Amino acid sequence: MPKMKTHSGAKKRFKTTGSGKLKFMRAGTGHLNEHKSSRRKRRLSVDGVLSPADAKKARKLLGK
Repeated sequence: MPKMKTHSGAKKRFKTTGSGKLKFMRAGTGHLNEHKSSRRKRRLSVDGVLSPADAKKARKLLGK
């Protein structure tokens, strides 16, 4: 059997923490930030952690 290729979209979006959880960056911070409140930008700057059900799917795409 050939090796599974890592899903290139998933590898750009998710990082694995030391404890094995999957982190992702929140949407809405890329551009058009001038009119967004500081509170909103600060809240979106914190990385999120995938829920266990979604993490299972993402881990499969990452080949882990």
